[in-house]
Amino acid sequence: MFWTVTISLLRGFLMTLKLFGLTLLFSLPLGLFICFNSMSRNPVLRLPFRFLIWIIRGTPLLLQLLVFYYGPGILFHTNLWGSGDSGRFFAALAAFVINYACYFSEIYRGGIQSIPVGQYEAGQVLGMTKGQIFRKIIFLQVIKRIVPPISNEIITLVKDTSLARVIAVYEIIWSGQSFIKAEGIIWPLFYTGAFYLIFSGLLTILFHYIERKLNYFR
Repeated sequence: MFWTVTISLLRGFLMTLKLFGLTLLFSLPLGLFICFNSMSRNPVLRLPFRFLIWIIRGTPLLLQLLVFYYGPGILFHTNLWGSGDSGRFFAALAAFVINYACYFSEIYRGGIQSIPVGQYEAGQVLGMTKGQIFRKIIFLQVIKRIVPPISNEIITLVKDTSLARVIAVYEIIWSGQSFIKAEGIIWPLFYTGAFYLIFSGLLTILFHYIERKLNYFR
């Protein structure tokens, strides 16, 4: 029974890893795009993105998952995501990407605005363009400052992937919970905690290593 449960949980964990990895892949650059637009001096660009961030940060991710999955069918009478497991996965991925991109955008914004204005002015005195100033002076300092909050969000994402089961995405919690109904045993559900603890622990070690590597700014 133990090996049967372990194999089933590993299958669910692979789906968790897939959702986690793709969310990071798309939400990190999208968050930077949202950040730059939310900081724009043009209100036509800034206000819609600030409104999006307000909506996403002000509502539960669970609600967003339900709206993303069921909303298009109810409002437009069309199955936007496709049928079956892949359709549910794409709906969950879209909700996670938008949600985390908005949170990442605020972390980016805080990091960029924490850099003293004098450093921008110094770059201008040296004849550098805005792009050169950002790439050569600001960017690495921003990375140093945002690694701790970004790492917290990424570790939170590991656990938030369990919410995808609300639209029947077969992730690890779903796998563990299925044994309650099928076999009348609950320990596989607690067993899933080991997977989360090990993965979160490895991420914690990785981010501590990155922070040490960035200590050259001291």
